[in-house]
Amino acid sequence: MHIDLTGKAVLVTGASRGIGRAIAQQMAASGARVGVHFNQNREAAEALVEEIGHGAQALQADLAEVAACERLFEEAVEAFGRVDVLANNAGLALSIPFEAPVDEWQKAWDLTMAVNLRAVELLCRLAVGHFRQHGGGRLINVASRAAFRGDTPDYLAYAASKAGMVALTRSLARGFGPDGVVAFTLAPGFTRTDMAQDFIDTYGEEYALQGVALDRLTEPEDVAPLAVFLASGLADHATGCTIDVNAASYVH
Repeated sequence: MHIDLTGKAVLVTGASRGIGRAIAQQMAASGARVGVHFNQNREAAEALVEEIGHGAQALQADLAEVAACERLFEEAVEAFGRVDVLANNAGLALSIPFEAPVDEWQKAWDLTMAVNLRAVELLCRLAVGHFRQHGGGRLINVASRAAFRGDTPDYLAYAASKAGMVALTRSLARGFGPDGVVAFTLAPGFTRTDMAQDFIDTYGEEYALQGVALDRLTEPEDVAPLAVFLASGLADHATGCTIDVNAASYVH
């Protein structure tokens, strides 16, 4: 089976590193034009755009800001004429001690929810409106196994935000299927990324590997091909589903 995304435009958030970078690379390798979203790492995003070609564009936005989310989607549409696939990958995993002062705790929760959930719902809302005008489209939201099995006490906000993303995705799939909108969740376990490294540094790689059925930690390249498959239209009748990518460490 050959997947050809030629003529498709894909916006990938958090694409300058980690899972988002791998998704952008694989989408472009399949022929798509890719909007490579970044927040601070312009150099890495522009280098990726140069690497993957196919008319890719680097698009900056601080997803903690509502106006920036709106501008990001508008710029993607302006760059490509339309957006066919939105892959919400960007996220924060802030470690917040359970005993932290209330103001510190609340600040971290607000930022986590703003980036991991509010930005996702806003971008999805913009995408759905766009898709309904252009014959449909696909949403791919990258959550986490933490949405289902929970996480350690210092990552409560992260787990809660990812659980919200799952419910959001299922609701969008149920609500807008008649308009040609399909929505999927990818739920990786520990994946060897910069974001996960803080946890690994704190708890150790052996802890991260607990329950993993395979002989190594998941890599971004293990997740990306599934995103391409979902973007292809070959799995549209799986709309609303969650795909676990965690080496059997948690299967729901």
